[in-house]
Amino acid sequence: MPDYLELLTPQNSQLIIIDHQPQMAFGVQSIDRQMLKNNVVALAKAAKVFAVPTTITTVETESFSGHTYPEILAVLPDNKILERTSMNSWDDQNVRDALAAAGRKKVVVAGLWTEVCNAMFALSAMKEGGYEIYMVADASGGTSKDAHDYAMQRMVQAGVVPVTWQQVLLEWQRDWARKDTYDATIGLVQQHSGAYGIGVDYAYTLVHKSPERVKHGERIGPKPAK
Repeated sequence: MPDYLELLTPQNSQLIIIDHQPQMAFGVQSIDRQMLKNNVVALAKAAKVFAVPTTITTVETESFSGHTYPEILAVLPDNKILERTSMNSWDDQNVRDALAAAGRKKVVVAGLWTEVCNAMFALSAMKEGGYEIYMVADASGGTSKDAHDYAMQRMVQAGVVPVTWQQVLLEWQRDWARKDTYDATIGLVQQHSGAYGIGVDYAYTLVHKSPERVKHGERIGPKPAK
Protein backbone atom coordinates (compact mmCIF):
# COMPACT_ATOMS: atom_id res chain seq x y z
CA MET A 1 0.00 0.00 0.00
CA PRO A 2 1.22 3.55 -0.68
CA ASP A 3 2.85 5.31 2.25
CA TYR A 4 1.95 8.96 1.80
CA LEU A 5 3.01 9.77 5.38
CA GLU A 6 6.62 8.96 4.49
CA LEU A 7 8.55 12.06 3.48
CA LEU A 8 10.29 12.27 0.11
CA THR A 9 13.99 11.52 0.37
CA PRO A 10 16.76 11.27 -2.22
CA GLN A 11 16.77 7.54 -1.55
CA ASN A 12 13.06 6.73 -1.92
CA SER A 13 12.03 8.88 -4.90
CA GLN A 14 12.69 9.42 -8.57
CA LEU A 15 11.77 12.16 -11.05
CA ILE A 16 10.17 12.05 -14.48
CA ILE A 17 10.09 15.11 -16.75
CA ILE A 18 7.42 14.74 -19.42
CA ASP A 19 7.28 16.77 -22.65
CA HIS A 20 8.91 19.99 -21.51
CA GLN A 21 9.30 21.00 -25.13
CA PRO A 22 8.70 24.37 -26.84
CA GLN A 23 5.56 23.53 -28.81
CA MET A 24 3.93 22.02 -25.74
CA ALA A 25 4.85 25.10 -23.71
CA PHE A 26 3.31 27.37 -26.36
CA GLY A 27 -0.10 25.95 -25.45
CA VAL A 28 0.23 26.51 -21.71
CA GLN A 29 -2.13 29.12 -20.29
CA SER A 30 -2.36 28.07 -16.63
CA ILE A 31 0.97 29.52 -15.49
CA ASP A 32 3.39 32.13 -16.76
CA ARG A 33 5.61 30.23 -19.18
CA GLN A 34 8.87 31.81 -18.01
CA MET A 35 7.96 30.86 -14.44
CA LEU A 36 7.14 27.35 -15.64
CA LYS A 37 10.60 27.01 -17.20
CA ASN A 38 12.26 28.45 -14.10
CA ASN A 39 10.50 25.90 -11.92
CA VAL A 40 11.18 22.79 -13.98
CA VAL A 41 14.83 23.72 -14.48
CA ALA A 42 15.14 24.26 -10.72
CA LEU A 43 13.57 20.85 -10.14
CA ALA A 44 16.03 19.22 -12.54
CA LYS A 45 18.91 20.93 -10.74
CA ALA A 46 17.57 19.70 -7.40
CA ALA A 47 17.44 16.14 -8.70
CA LYS A 48 21.06 16.45 -9.81
CA VAL A 49 22.17 17.86 -6.45
CA PHE A 50 20.60 14.94 -4.59
CA ALA A 51 21.46 12.29 -7.20
CA VAL A 52 17.79 11.44 -7.70
CA PRO A 53 17.26 9.20 -10.76
CA THR A 54 15.59 11.22 -13.51
CA THR A 55 13.75 10.09 -16.62
CA ILE A 56 13.24 12.56 -19.47
CA THR A 57 10.64 11.64 -22.06
CA THR A 58 9.45 13.50 -25.15
CA VAL A 59 6.82 13.19 -27.85
CA GLU A 60 7.05 14.00 -31.58
CA THR A 61 10.29 15.91 -31.12
CA GLU A 62 11.23 16.32 -34.78
CA SER A 63 7.75 16.55 -36.27
CA PHE A 64 5.91 18.82 -33.85
CA SER A 65 7.07 19.50 -30.31
CA GLY A 66 10.74 20.49 -30.61
CA HIS A 67 13.56 19.44 -28.34
CA THR A 68 13.59 19.43 -24.54
CA TYR A 69 14.53 22.85 -23.15
CA PRO A 70 18.30 23.32 -23.49
CA GLU A 71 18.43 24.48 -19.87
CA ILE A 72 17.25 21.01 -18.74
CA LEU A 73 19.65 19.25 -21.07
CA ALA A 74 22.51 21.36 -19.71
CA VAL A 75 21.68 20.21 -16.19
CA LEU A 76 21.34 16.54 -17.15
CA PRO A 77 23.54 16.13 -20.24
CA ASP A 78 24.04 12.40 -19.79
CA ASN A 79 20.37 11.49 -19.50
CA LYS A 80 18.97 9.52 -22.41
CA ILE A 81 15.89 11.14 -23.93
CA LEU A 82 13.07 8.62 -24.29
CA GLU A 83 11.03 9.46 -27.38
CA ARG A 84 7.46 8.16 -27.62
CA THR A 85 4.36 8.37 -29.80
CA SER A 86 1.69 7.90 -27.14
CA MET A 87 0.36 10.83 -25.13
CA ASN A 88 0.52 8.49 -22.15
CA SER A 89 4.15 7.91 -21.16
CA TRP A 90 3.13 4.77 -19.30
CA ASP A 91 2.30 3.13 -22.65
CA ASP A 92 5.97 3.23 -23.63
CA GLN A 93 8.01 0.21 -22.55
CA ASN A 94 11.22 2.23 -22.38
CA VAL A 95 9.65 4.61 -19.87
CA ARG A 96 8.32 1.76 -17.77
CA ASP A 97 11.73 0.10 -17.84
CA ALA A 98 13.47 3.32 -16.75
CA LEU A 99 11.12 3.75 -13.81
CA ALA A 100 11.55 0.13 -12.77
CA ALA A 101 15.34 0.36 -13.06
CA ALA A 102 15.39 3.24 -10.57
CA GLY A 103 13.74 0.98 -8.02
CA ARG A 104 11.78 3.72 -6.23
CA LYS A 105 8.00 3.71 -5.88
CA LYS A 106 7.64 7.44 -5.21
CA VAL A 107 7.62 9.21 -8.58
CA VAL A 108 7.84 13.01 -8.74
CA VAL A 109 6.26 14.25 -11.98
CA ALA A 110 6.69 17.51 -13.91
CA GLY A 111 5.08 17.61 -17.33
CA LEU A 112 3.01 19.18 -20.07
CA TRP A 113 0.09 19.19 -20.33
CA THR A 114 -1.42 18.57 -16.91
CA GLU A 115 -4.78 17.45 -18.26
CA VAL A 116 -3.35 15.07 -20.86
CA CYS A 117 0.13 13.60 -20.50
CA ASN A 118 0.39 14.14 -16.74
CA ALA A 119 -3.04 12.81 -15.85
CA MET A 120 -2.83 9.80 -18.15
CA PHE A 121 0.61 8.82 -16.86
CA ALA A 122 -0.29 9.34 -13.21
CA LEU A 123 -3.47 7.29 -13.27
CA SER A 124 -1.88 4.48 -15.29
CA ALA A 125 1.31 4.32 -13.22
CA MET A 126 -0.71 4.12 -10.03
CA LYS A 127 -3.17 1.51 -11.27
CA GLU A 128 -0.86 -0.70 -13.30
CA GLY A 129 2.55 -0.09 -11.72
CA GLY A 130 1.68 0.50 -8.08
CA TYR A 131 3.62 3.77 -8.01
CA GLU A 132 2.98 6.72 -5.71
CA ILE A 133 2.71 9.91 -7.77
CA TYR A 134 3.79 13.33 -6.52
CA MET A 135 2.62 15.89 -9.09
CA VAL A 136 4.65 19.09 -9.17
CA ALA A 137 1.86 21.55 -9.84
CA ASP A 138 4.05 24.60 -10.50
CA ALA A 139 6.43 22.71 -12.82
CA SER A 140 3.49 21.51 -14.93
CA GLY A 141 1.02 23.42 -17.06
CA GLY A 142 -2.31 23.05 -18.79
CA THR A 143 -3.96 24.68 -21.78
CA SER A 144 -6.10 26.78 -19.43
CA LYS A 145 -6.35 27.37 -15.70
CA ASP A 146 -9.48 25.22 -15.62
CA ALA A 147 -7.74 22.45 -17.55
CA HIS A 148 -4.86 22.40 -15.08
CA ASP A 149 -6.97 22.80 -11.95
CA TYR A 150 -9.57 20.17 -12.82
CA ALA A 151 -6.89 17.73 -13.91
CA MET A 152 -5.12 18.26 -10.57
CA GLN A 153 -8.43 17.68 -8.77
CA ARG A 154 -9.07 14.49 -10.71
CA MET A 155 -5.62 13.18 -9.90
CA VAL A 156 -5.86 14.14 -6.23
CA GLN A 157 -9.17 12.29 -5.98
CA ALA A 158 -7.37 9.23 -7.33
CA GLY A 159 -4.59 9.52 -4.74
CA VAL A 160 -1.97 11.69 -6.44
CA VAL A 161 -0.11 14.00 -4.03
CA PRO A 162 0.15 17.64 -5.22
CA VAL A 163 3.47 19.34 -4.46
CA THR A 164 5.57 22.29 -5.62
CA TRP A 165 9.17 22.23 -6.83
CA GLN A 166 10.50 24.10 -3.80
CA GLN A 167 8.62 21.77 -1.48
CA VAL A 168 10.36 18.82 -3.15
CA LEU A 169 13.78 20.53 -2.89
CA LEU A 170 13.41 21.26 0.81
CA GLU A 171 11.95 17.86 1.57
CA TRP A 172 15.02 16.27 -0.04
CA GLN A 173 17.32 18.57 1.97
CA ARG A 174 15.25 18.27 5.16
CA ASP A 175 18.04 19.19 7.59
CA TRP A 176 20.32 22.23 7.23
CA ALA A 177 23.00 20.22 9.03
CA ARG A 178 23.40 18.14 5.86
CA LYS A 179 26.43 20.08 4.71
CA ASP A 180 27.14 17.99 1.61
CA THR A 181 24.09 19.50 -0.12
CA TYR A 182 23.68 22.71 1.89
CA ASP A 183 25.55 25.08 -0.42
CA ALA A 184 23.94 23.70 -3.58
CA THR A 185 20.47 23.91 -2.05
CA ILE A 186 21.01 27.51 -0.96
CA GLY A 187 22.39 28.32 -4.41
CA LEU A 188 19.23 26.92 -6.00
CA VAL A 189 17.08 29.00 -3.68
CA GLN A 190 19.02 32.14 -4.56
CA GLN A 191 18.75 31.48 -8.29
CA HIS A 192 15.20 30.21 -8.61
CA SER A 193 13.09 30.90 -5.49
CA GLY A 194 12.09 34.50 -6.05
CA ALA A 195 11.30 36.29 -2.79
CA TYR A 196 12.81 33.50 -0.70
CA GLY A 197 16.05 33.75 -2.65
CA ILE A 198 16.09 37.54 -2.31
CA GLY A 199 15.65 37.08 1.43
CA VAL A 200 18.68 34.78 1.53
CA ASP A 201 20.71 37.38 -0.39
CA TYR A 202 19.62 40.04 2.07
CA ALA A 203 20.56 37.94 5.09
CA TYR A 204 23.98 37.04 3.68
CA THR A 205 24.98 40.50 2.49
CA LEU A 206 23.37 42.83 5.02
CA VAL A 207 22.93 40.78 8.19
CA HIS A 208 26.06 38.63 7.91
CA LYS A 209 28.07 41.23 5.95
CA SER A 210 29.10 38.58 3.45
CA PRO A 211 30.44 39.82 0.10
CA GLU A 212 29.76 36.46 -1.52
CA ARG A 213 28.20 36.10 -4.93
CA VAL A 214 26.44 33.25 -6.70
CA LYS A 215 27.75 31.80 -9.95
CA HIS A 216 26.23 28.77 -11.65
CA GLY A 217 24.49 27.71 -8.45
CA GLU A 218 27.64 27.77 -6.30
CA ARG A 219 28.47 30.37 -3.71
CA ILE A 220 31.66 32.37 -4.11
CA GLY A 221 33.29 34.06 -1.16
CA PRO A 222 33.13 33.52 2.59
CA LYS A 223 30.23 31.66 4.12
CA PRO A 224 27.82 33.55 6.40
CA ALA A 225 28.44 33.59 10.11
CA LYS A 226 26.56 30.92 12.02
